[in-house]
Amino acid sequence: MMSAVGGTKRIEARFAELRSKGLTGLITFITAGDPDPETSLEICKALVKSGADVIELGMPFTDPMADGPAIQKGNLRALKSKTTVSRTLEIIRSFRELDIKTPIILMGYYNPIYSYGVEKFLSDALDSGCDGLIVVDIPPEEDEELCVPAHTAGMSFIRLATPTTDELRLPAVLKNTSGFLYYVSMAGITGVGSPDPKEVEKSVNRIRRATDLPIAVGFGIRTSEQAQTIAEFADAAVVGSAFVECIGNSIETGVDILDSISKLAGELSSGINSAQKKKQGA
Repeated sequence: MMSAVGGTKRIEARFAELRSKGLTGLITFITAGDPDPETSLEICKALVKSGADVIELGMPFTDPMADGPAIQKGNLRALKSKTTVSRTLEIIRSFRELDIKTPIILMGYYNPIYSYGVEKFLSDALDSGCDGLIVVDIPPEEDEELCVPAHTAGMSFIRLATPTTDELRLPAVLKNTSGFLYYVSMAGITGVGSPDPKEVEKSVNRIRRATDLPIAVGFGIRTSEQAQTIAEFADAAVVGSAFVECIGNSIETGVDILDSISKLAGELSSGINSAQKKKQGA
């Protein structure tokens, strides 16, 4: 292990740090190996330098059913570059050689983990420096498959709540969630449409009455202005499709990927910082 402070503790430490400073976090998503493993490692480094507080790293999969066109294309680019689960963990391991504080969340689907072997995956993921999992196709009713073993191993298992998660369903979603809760701001796939901030804030406030976990809001956040609005009531804003799209556009136009990614992350971070100043009356 690169550090004794890993797994759930690294996530808790980051949100505690943000809370103590009255700040909202920026969580950024890219697909591991997009456009290739070496570049995606450099992108992770650039994201942190440009203001990312937590990195979500997608595990490439052939059928990312919850994701829109941009992330689907990112998955295809990563698979074309032969990025496997093992290679994804190597990216994290290399990142940890320089950064032992920034939490890294692996996000994806159960099939690659099942194929790898749950026990081996959790052991190898923790050893690489991974802190948590978001696995979108395992419901709470199947917690024994991966969620409970992850907790036992010392890794956070982060659940998704959606606009359709009502008062009856919410306790099941929260039961074994740790690290933070990811609130999906609108129904549908990633990267399509924009959330209604007032409705999202209402939902976040409702969920806060049921949990002390930090609440991160994602889906549909693409601009500095949108990030600023979400930052006024969420503990973190999650941005994914915009970054994956930025990678694709950079490849198509021949623009430097790291420059483009850094610029976008900087703009989003500035938007979030503007929300802090507004809340503090600066």
